[in-house]
Amino acid sequence: MDQIFIVLLSGGCGAVARYILTTWIGSKIGAYFPFGTLFVNVIGCFIMGFFMMLTTERFVVSTNIRLLVAVGFLGGLTTFSSFGYETMQFLREGNLVNAFMNMGANLFIGLLALWLGIIVAKLV
Repeated sequence: MDQIFIVLLSGGCGAVARYILTTWIGSKIGAYFPFGTLFVNVIGCFIMGFFMMLTTERFVVSTNIRLLVAVGFLGGLTTFSSFGYETMQFLREGNLVNAFMNMGANLFIGLLALWLGIIVAKLV
Protein backbone atom coordinates (compact mmCIF):
# COMPACT_ATOMS: atom_id res chain seq x y z
CA MET A 1 0.00 0.00 0.00
CA ASP A 2 2.93 2.36 0.66
CA GLN A 3 4.08 2.04 -2.94
CA ILE A 4 0.65 2.91 -4.28
CA PHE A 5 0.61 6.00 -2.06
CA ILE A 6 4.08 7.01 -3.34
CA VAL A 7 2.92 6.72 -6.97
CA LEU A 8 -0.33 8.54 -6.20
CA LEU A 9 1.36 11.55 -4.61
CA SER A 10 4.28 11.83 -7.00
CA GLY A 11 2.03 11.27 -10.03
CA GLY A 12 -0.15 14.12 -8.83
CA CYS A 13 2.91 16.35 -8.52
CA GLY A 14 3.98 15.39 -12.06
CA ALA A 15 0.50 16.15 -13.40
CA VAL A 16 0.49 19.57 -11.71
CA ALA A 17 3.96 20.28 -13.15
CA ARG A 18 2.70 19.26 -16.60
CA TYR A 19 -0.30 21.57 -16.32
CA ILE A 20 1.82 24.53 -15.19
CA LEU A 21 4.48 23.99 -17.88
CA THR A 22 2.11 23.38 -20.80
CA THR A 23 -0.07 26.36 -19.83
CA TRP A 24 2.94 28.63 -19.46
CA ILE A 25 4.51 27.54 -22.75
CA GLY A 26 1.17 27.91 -24.54
CA SER A 27 0.84 31.45 -23.22
CA LYS A 28 4.35 32.35 -24.40
CA ILE A 29 4.48 30.62 -27.78
CA GLY A 30 0.84 30.19 -28.75
CA ALA A 31 -1.52 27.27 -29.12
CA TYR A 32 -1.31 26.72 -32.90
CA PHE A 33 0.96 23.71 -32.23
CA PRO A 34 1.17 21.66 -28.99
CA PHE A 35 4.62 22.91 -27.98
CA GLY A 36 3.81 22.43 -24.28
CA THR A 37 3.12 18.73 -24.77
CA LEU A 38 6.26 18.37 -26.87
CA PHE A 39 8.30 20.15 -24.18
CA VAL A 40 7.11 18.00 -21.27
CA ASN A 41 7.55 14.80 -23.29
CA VAL A 42 11.11 15.74 -24.26
CA ILE A 43 12.04 16.87 -20.74
CA GLY A 44 10.39 13.77 -19.27
CA CYS A 45 12.34 11.52 -21.64
CA PHE A 46 15.60 13.25 -20.74
CA ILE A 47 14.94 12.95 -17.01
CA MET A 48 13.95 9.28 -17.41
CA GLY A 49 17.16 8.46 -19.28
CA PHE A 50 19.31 10.38 -16.82
CA PHE A 51 17.60 9.03 -13.70
CA MET A 52 17.40 5.40 -14.78
CA MET A 53 21.02 5.33 -15.96
CA LEU A 54 22.19 6.73 -12.63
CA THR A 55 19.97 4.50 -10.50
CA THR A 56 20.55 1.25 -12.37
CA GLU A 57 24.24 1.51 -13.24
CA ARG A 58 25.89 4.08 -10.96
CA PHE A 59 24.04 4.36 -7.65
CA VAL A 60 21.91 2.09 -5.53
CA VAL A 61 18.49 3.54 -4.73
CA SER A 62 15.43 1.96 -3.22
CA THR A 63 12.52 0.69 -5.26
CA ASN A 64 10.42 3.41 -3.64
CA ILE A 65 12.69 6.15 -5.02
CA ARG A 66 12.40 4.67 -8.51
CA LEU A 67 8.63 4.47 -8.13
CA LEU A 68 8.53 8.06 -6.92
CA VAL A 69 10.48 9.49 -9.87
CA ALA A 70 10.03 7.15 -12.84
CA VAL A 71 6.53 5.79 -12.35
CA GLY A 72 4.90 8.57 -10.33
CA PHE A 73 6.35 11.96 -11.18
CA LEU A 74 7.44 11.24 -14.76
CA GLY A 75 4.26 9.26 -15.41
CA GLY A 76 2.26 12.30 -14.36
CA LEU A 77 4.53 14.74 -16.19
CA THR A 78 4.72 13.16 -19.61
CA THR A 79 1.64 13.32 -21.75
CA PHE A 80 1.55 10.56 -24.29
CA SER A 81 -2.22 10.43 -24.14
CA SER A 82 -2.42 14.17 -24.78
CA PHE A 83 0.03 13.73 -27.64
CA GLY A 84 -2.21 11.06 -29.17
CA TYR A 85 -5.31 13.20 -28.86
CA GLU A 86 -3.65 16.31 -30.30
CA THR A 87 -2.25 14.30 -33.23
CA MET A 88 -5.67 12.78 -33.89
CA GLN A 89 -7.23 16.26 -33.86
CA PHE A 90 -4.78 17.39 -36.54
CA LEU A 91 -5.67 14.30 -38.60
CA ARG A 92 -9.40 14.89 -38.17
CA GLU A 93 -8.92 18.48 -39.33
CA GLY A 94 -7.01 17.24 -42.36
CA ASN A 95 -3.84 18.95 -41.15
CA LEU A 96 -1.42 16.20 -42.12
CA VAL A 97 1.66 18.42 -41.90
CA ASN A 98 1.11 19.25 -38.22
CA ALA A 99 0.01 15.69 -37.44
CA PHE A 100 3.19 14.16 -38.84
CA MET A 101 5.33 16.98 -37.45
CA ASN A 102 3.87 16.31 -34.00
CA MET A 103 4.44 12.55 -34.27
CA GLY A 104 7.98 12.91 -35.58
CA ALA A 105 9.02 15.60 -33.12
CA ASN A 106 7.70 13.76 -30.05
CA LEU A 107 9.14 10.43 -31.13
CA PHE A 108 12.55 11.45 -32.46
CA ILE A 109 13.31 14.40 -30.19
CA GLY A 110 12.01 12.43 -27.19
CA LEU A 111 14.27 9.47 -28.00
CA LEU A 112 17.18 11.84 -28.58
CA ALA A 113 16.56 13.47 -25.19
CA LEU A 114 16.41 10.03 -23.54
CA TRP A 115 19.75 9.13 -25.12
CA LEU A 116 21.25 12.48 -24.06
CA GLY A 117 20.04 11.86 -20.51
CA ILE A 118 21.90 8.55 -20.52
CA ILE A 119 25.06 10.19 -21.91
CA VAL A 120 24.97 13.01 -19.35
CA ALA A 121 24.39 10.52 -16.52
CA LYS A 122 27.43 8.53 -17.62
CA LEU A 123 29.53 11.71 -17.42
CA VAL A 124 28.44 12.52 -13.86
